Amino acid sequence: MLEPRFHDAIGEIAPHAWDSLRPDDNPFVSHAFLAALETTGCIRNEWGWQAHHLGLYEGDTLVAAAPLYLKGNSHGEFVFDWSWASAWERAGGDYYPKLLNAVPYSPVTGPRLLAGNGRHAAMLRQALVTAMRGEVDRLGLSSLHANFLLDDELPAFDDAWLARSDVQFHWHNRGYADFDDFLAALSHKKRKNIRHERAQVARSGLQIEMRGGASLGRDELRRVHALYENTFDAKGNHAALTRAFFLALGNTLGDAVQLALARDGGGTIVAMALLIQSTDTLYGRYWGASVEVPGLHFELCYYQGIAHAIRHGLQRFEPGAQGEHKLARGFLPVHTHSRHYLAHPQFRRAVRDALLHETASVRAYAQELQAHSPYAHGRDPGEIA
Repeated sequence: MLEPRFHDAIGEIAPHAWDSLRPDDNPFVSHAFLAALETTGCIRNEWGWQAHHLGLYEGDTLVAAAPLYLKGNSHGEFVFDWSWASAWERAGGDYYPKLLNAVPYSPVTGPRLLAGNGRHAAMLRQALVTAMRGEVDRLGLSSLHANFLLDDELPAFDDAWLARSDVQFHWHNRGYADFDDFLAALSHKKRKNIRHERAQVARSGLQIEMRGGASLGRDELRRVHALYENTFDAKGNHAALTRAFFLALGNTLGDAVQLALARDGGGTIVAMALLIQSTDTLYGRYWGASVEVPGLHFELCYYQGIAHAIRHGLQRFEPGAQGEHKLARGFLPVHTHSRHYLAHPQFRRAVRDALLHETASVRAYAQELQAHSPYAHGRDPGEIA
């Protein structure tokens, strides 16, 4: 018999028990990453986040788990349901709080139903979904959302769930020997543009380097966080990740954290891109700068990451959500997937009808992107069908 238990903090679950259920080493669902978010003030009720993690137990043994949150808004999710919330509240309902199966502030595809890789994994994933839906009914919530799911997890969601997809741009390593080898695979125009952008940065006099998170001192990490905050302030947005979280990253994830840094002549960090890596994938996360240099954003956020992935034999580089400009720089369109359960049957039917149009639009957009491959020989093996 499997017993579902819900936890108000991931610290209530032993790290080794949680991490043993990850089917791969995706860092965003590691106990260390999720715990760092909670213990450094990034997850708090006034920001609309309350941990409500699910564990399935056989006796006292954790056999499956899911990162789960009660959400008081839709900030920090990157799968947008503001229109659903507005429609439900206009009809007199309370859309919030809702239940969210996701990683906070991270539009990164990865495991959401942690059930290991054993022969019972599929059954355990379905049991997690059933337990989450049961919690929606028990608490009288409007909805449950599972964002940025792995393909292997999709069969756990039955027809009561609404399917959504979106497009991101990812880079794929085709066994390139070095950055120039990658450039050689691009069309002449795209190759020339990238060389021009990199030359602009080289002429700026800034010193560019990649550093592992464990090698950075506290003052350097404070500076990195200040640049991250500046980016959000400049756009009038709220910087959700605290300085304490940035300081904790080096200690908790070590050199799984990678930083592309630009320093001025005095050695001060004036721009940065923070990235996180697994065994085979590099993930671009945050950018910040106190100077304006043509091409610097592309150098730190994209080209340094591609070069790092080639040097270390990583297979993919996922630089983050959105951004058609990534296509011209070697990043190819891929689909992301989410599933949504709306408790009220009539509301669910109405949203399902609306999603028919959204799905067609996303499919047409993806097909249009196919016509603009940056690679010299047209369609690349990494592109979506």
